[in-house]
Amino acid sequence: MSDTDARVHAQYEAYPYPARDPRDEAKRLITGSPSHLDEIRHYVFAGRLDLSKPFRALVAGGGTGDAAIMLAQQLADAGAADAEVVHLDISSASHGIAMKRAEARGLTNLRFADGPIERVAEIAPGSYDYIDCCGVLHHLDSPEAGLKALAGVLKPEGGMGLMVYGTLGRTGVYPVQEALAQLSDHLGEKERVALAKRLVAGLSKTHWLKRNPFVGDHLTGGDAGLYDLLLHPRDRAYRVDEFAGFVASGGLAIRSWIEPARYDPDTYLSDPGLRKAASGLDPVARAALAERLSGAMAKHIVYALPAGRADLPVPDPGADGAVLVLRDLDPVAVAKGLSGGVLKADLGGAPWQAPLPAIAPAIVARLDGRRMVADIRDQLKPGDPTRFADHVRATFAAFHAINRMLVRAVH
Repeated sequence: MSDTDARVHAQYEAYPYPARDPRDEAKRLITGSPSHLDEIRHYVFAGRLDLSKPFRALVAGGGTGDAAIMLAQQLADAGAADAEVVHLDISSASHGIAMKRAEARGLTNLRFADGPIERVAEIAPGSYDYIDCCGVLHHLDSPEAGLKALAGVLKPEGGMGLMVYGTLGRTGVYPVQEALAQLSDHLGEKERVALAKRLVAGLSKTHWLKRNPFVGDHLTGGDAGLYDLLLHPRDRAYRVDEFAGFVASGGLAIRSWIEPARYDPDTYLSDPGLRKAASGLDPVARAALAERLSGAMAKHIVYALPAGRADLPVPDPGADGAVLVLRDLDPVAVAKGLSGGVLKADLGGAPWQAPLPAIAPAIVARLDGRRMVADIRDQLKPGDPTRFADHVRATFAAFHAINRMLVRAVH
């Protein structure tokens, strides 16, 4: 183990990340991206995930358990009797917290493995239908070796959810990291945290960290959050084109950026001429342009498939047999809030909107995750089935752009 590896291990033993209290499991389930079950169904399996068959997922570098707990609970709720989630991490302290969280929920489909990602094939051998690696690869000595190790235990018909830090959205972080390394590398863990707090408190209001609203772990994440953001001994970030190349180095192809609208230059361009100029760019170049125009992307999340699955058809949300779902939203409440024929959102400070057909509220109100599009059409009796399917597609496109509407199943 290198000196830096030892320091990374010591950090997560002293400050398990993110800070979590197992007692809070009685109050809420933390959900997010990647690895929400409905996202996995949509992006990795195009709405054709059969949970009556065995399903294995790996959460690599799972920390205190957010992704593993979320997915294990959602699989249990879905009645996936033959599903298993494996939580892999180097920190016994993090394992302890994740285990207590699983116990608090009575989860029996979660298994724990101890060790580094690079040795996953021997510590937690595959193969896996789905792999999560969120906020970890950028802390490895060789992110490429880590990704290839994970790809080696992924089923050819599976997929991954990945998150790495975004360079432009973390403006201000790295100068402070460098300053703290100069001032505190000779100190112990607690002394370094105390020094970091004093330095942050005294930063000039002109410093980019003070002016960056898109990173806040040092303010809201407790000592663990501050340490992970500003004192981590090994930390790198990626721009969009760098991340795309990194994903490709693991034999993978990006299925989708999350949320799609954030990576669309049209979100940030209103001038028709500029939009036209951007329309001729290839998908990665368009996403890279969006990153440059946004400035708010402190992390990049993608779903990725083995290169051999890159041509997996996108499910048609307007098909009769499609079952649509609003991710973590109450469809009736959302439908009541729709007005003016547009869906509006805020994407890192950038106002965004998309047009909706007049029938959208009636469609949205019926998206209970069980009804097929054909069932909704029969209830609404709109007349022209073809036009109704187009209205469903338009409604889906608007909500899907902000990752809120997904295809749960295709019958």
